[in-house]
Formats: sequence, C-alpha cells, structure tokens
Amino acid sequence: MCVLVTGGAGFIGSAVCRQLVGDQGVAVINVDKLTYAANPKSLDPIVDDPRYAFERADICNRCALEDIFAKYRPTAVLHLAAESHVDRSITGAGAFISTNVVGTYELLEAARLYHARLTPDLRARFRFVHVSTDEVYGSLGAEGRFNEATAYQSSSPYSASKAASDHLAHAWFRTYGLPVIISNCSNNYGPYQFPEKLIPLTILNALEGKSLPVYGDGSNIRDWLYVDDHAKGLIALLERGCPGEKYNFGGDSERTNLAVVELICDILDRIDPIRRPRRSFITFVTDRPGHDLRYAIDASKARRELRWEPHQTFETGIEQTVRWYLENRNWWEPLRASVYGGERLGLAEVRH
Repeated sequence: MCVLVTGGAGFIGSAVCRQLVGDQGVAVINVDKLTYAANPKSLDPIVDDPRYAFERADICNRCALEDIFAKYRPTAVLHLAAESHVDRSITGAGAFISTNVVGTYELLEAARLYHARLTPDLRARFRFVHVSTDEVYGSLGAEGRFNEATAYQSSSPYSASKAASDHLAHAWFRTYGLPVIISNCSNNYGPYQFPEKLIPLTILNALEGKSLPVYGDGSNIRDWLYVDDHAKGLIALLERGCPGEKYNFGGDSERTNLAVVELICDILDRIDPIRRPRRSFITFVTDRPGHDLRYAIDASKARRELRWEPHQTFETGIEQTVRWYLENRNWWEPLRASVYGGERLGLAEVRH
C-alpha cells in the first residue's frame, strides 16, 4: 500500500502519517501547503524513514497534484487538508472556500483522472477517503446523536465549506465511480494540536498564568475523540471501508466546554501546582457568533463494520495530552512566540 495523505503536517494528518509509517510500515506521500497550522516537527519521528516522502504543494494546484500522482502512483488517498478553525472562518471565509471547496474539487479531479488510467486490478483496490467533521450536521438539542443519515444544517462558514466538499466527494462517487468514502468525526484532541484550539489553548494559557477564556456560559457540549483513535479509524477505512458509504467517528465523551477547561485546570494543579488554583483564571467571554449548542456522534456503524473502537476515555486521553504539552515545550513554544500567541479570534466585524 502507498497512501497519499493531504494535510499530513497538520494535527490529524501527522497522527495518520506517524501510524501508517511508524506502526504499520506503509509508504506515505505527505502533500501539504504548510500553512500557519502545519508543523513539520510533528513528523520528526518518521522524517528519516525511507517509506516517508514529503511534497510541498497546494491542493488547489491541479498540475502539481497530477505530477505527484504520476510520480508516486499511490494506491489510496486520505484527504485531510483543510482550513479548520471556526473562529478564523468567521473573519476570513475566503480561505475556507478556496481550500475546502475548490481544493477538494481539484484533488477529486486529479484522483479521477489517475484512477481511470490504472489497470483493472489496481483500480479495484484504489480508495479515496474524504475526511470531514460533525459540524456539517449543525446543532443538537438535549437528546439524540448524529448518524450517517442526519441532514446537513451548517452554522459557520467553516462547516458550510466542509459540507460542500462532502457533497462534491459523494458526487464524484455517484457520477464518475471514483471509490470515495466519507468520514465525519467529533472534536479531536491530543498531542501536536496547534494552540488555537480549545484544549491546547487552555493548557498553555494555564501553564503561563494567563486568563482561560470560555465562550458564553461554557454550556456548549462537544463529543471528544483522541486523535490517535481517530487515526486508527481512518486507516481502517482504507482497509475495510465500503466506497460510497459514510462513517461517523466519535469518542462517546460528551463534555461541556466549561467542564473541559475545569478538568485541565485540576490536572495541572495536581502535576504542576502553583499558588492559585487555575480555575480562578477562567474568564467568561462574548460567545462565538452562531455557536452550536451540542454535538454528539453515533459511531455504531464504524464499530460494527470496521471493528473500530476508541481506546482512550476522555479522562485518560486528556491526562496524556496535558503531560505531552508539559514535556514538549520545544514543539509549542516557537508557535506561541511567532505564529499564534493566544489572542481572541473570530469576532465578526460590522462595517457601516
């Protein structure tokens, strides 16, 4: 197997690359534009492995993609490249439309043309896994979970761009026969996550004695999935997923945002105590525009058909995550100093 991974220097993508190369000995071509949220240091464990190759390219560049397909002749694609931060999409939707919609189109077309030229046996084995989010489904009330048949009701420019890319991916299966599989996952967390997201931002602010911003009253609920568990699910899709189908991945770990922040504070107070309890740093700030109330994933199809299970509970996973950030300052300190220092993002400007 030879897998082309787009966005492999990002959070989820690097976890997939590390597992494919380091744990399974699979050849990987990492195609990444290296935007602000990408970090080649996340791939240090495999960078010298002869089965790993890196190509710096924009998925919006069809010619570059076609050259990469011709050069490496992959047997599968894992498409993770995306602009992914909801707050940034509120003030800069254009980049999300470009990468998530146009980029997905260009990649699908490059893959379609490549797939059509394969020999019949290679064509039958080829897979294109399109990785998406539970945010395309919109907001849940107090009951129920998203399943693969849930209608799309996107709330943010980010989720709308991902919904559009999902529809494109499915259309390329229905119209052209490209063997596409779509996955939708709940909120990921774990090591190597860029510090603009809730969990790493809270960890690093708490370590530095800064305020811990919580949107609204902190009652918004997310289902949390440890990134390495998600990566295992995506690899299972390459091996056992059915083209034309959709699979949801979730961690069975619903928590309010406030509960997540409080747990991080408690873990840090236990393993890295300071004079003040870190919960005293929590500050409630203006809510995000269009903030969905609750997400929850029904992952029973993935459990049943892929024989996949999340191994980490939220309590074990968040403890490992906090300890990783404590032990790997050389990974995140340069990012805090020169790329993103923890400032508030996503406040929509109103022009008169």
